[in-house]
Amino acid sequence: MAEVEIYTTPMCGYCSRAKRLLKAKGVKFQEIDVMLSKKRRNEMMARAGSHTVPQIFVNGKLVGGSDELMMLEVDGKLDGLLGLE
Repeated sequence: MAEVEIYTTPMCGYCSRAKRLLKAKGVKFQEIDVMLSKKRRNEMMARAGSHTVPQIFVNGKLVGGSDELMMLEVDGKLDGLLGLE
């Protein structure tokens, strides 16, 4: 199974949507809360090139945000990316 990291903040609906999809697929992920950590937010921005959450990485590669994760699911590509096939 793939290694998944997701940068989030509390009360973020897009973060919740992305985590809900990953949990429904039985995927374990590392959640990194950037709300109160400038160091973690800067890390996220350096890796993703964006300041918005969520930012999702699979095996160290940027997938993008919640919308991109959902599009992978709709296109039938998410399971392969996550190593679920």
